[in-house]
Amino acid sequence: MKTKYLYKKAKELQKTIVFPEAGFSDRTIEAIKIIQKKGIAKPVLIGDESALVLRDKSLIDYQIINPQTFQNKNEIINALYEKRKEKGMSREEAEKLALDPYYFSTLLVDLGFADGMVAGAEASTANTVRPALQVIKAKKKGGVVSSCFIMFGKNKFLKDKCIIIADCGVLMHPNEDELYQIACQSVETYRSLGLANPKVAFLSFSSKGSANDESLETIRKAYQKFKKTGIPCDGELQFDAAMVERVANQKCPDSPIKGDANILIFPDLNSGNICYKVMQYVGGLNAIGPILQGLKKPVNDLSRGCSVEDIVAVTAVTALQANREEENK
Repeated sequence: MKTKYLYKKAKELQKTIVFPEAGFSDRTIEAIKIIQKKGIAKPVLIGDESALVLRDKSLIDYQIINPQTFQNKNEIINALYEKRKEKGMSREEAEKLALDPYYFSTLLVDLGFADGMVAGAEASTANTVRPALQVIKAKKKGGVVSSCFIMFGKNKFLKDKCIIIADCGVLMHPNEDELYQIACQSVETYRSLGLANPKVAFLSFSSKGSANDESLETIRKAYQKFKKTGIPCDGELQFDAAMVERVANQKCPDSPIKGDANILIFPDLNSGNICYKVMQYVGGLNAIGPILQGLKKPVNDLSRGCSVEDIVAVTAVTALQANREEENK
């Protein structure tokens, strides 16, 4: 898979994506220009129109929304107040918080003014995730929100294959039900990219009982629960047994995925986060993410070390996620 594939798929959809950091992020502005030029999505810039155009005259042709002067500002404020009043938020607090660019943008998505949001280049994960959890919320009552990375790139091992790895950024020590949910959400992300035949591996330091430890029971139970979905899967598996046919034939010859997994579920955040960085920096793979999973509508959090190209790629994925959500309604 290549980023050109993602851009082409997103271009067909023409989703509206909002950028809360446009008013103070040069990287975001550069990415938005590429997104607009390539037609990947319809970008909405949050900030003061005059200040943005004064900084860059070319932005006069872009859609810019100033929270202070937005014609539907009262609707935005009312929505936030209604969602948070039971948590003790006053009307005055809602009026102030709704003008925060991250909350404002999240509310635009929640109310249908935009299809998705991309942020995080200039702020911590909390600035992006907290508004999403409070406003958009998880798809299911009691459901979790997780994250994944989309890994791809040509090397001798992966070739042209694209894989999803999760969770790499949100859930520290997932229990069996949370691991099950992470797997289900990762399949949805995989399918949102237009990819077929998901094959899920629940990873461990053990393959099919080759070791015993209390921690393995969580992985095994999650696998048994996910197995009922009918999606090809296996667990617990070591990385090589999940990804290398020759090794799978030796360690788990009856495995339904036969060393050809394309969705890897890690037992905890430590292992998932470490592995994606090793894949990226030592393995030379492209890493798109973190991509948030399990929200009713797509909001994605960038790494503060992201490049302009990363922002463009995450925007394309956000558009594809929005389309998948619409298809599932």
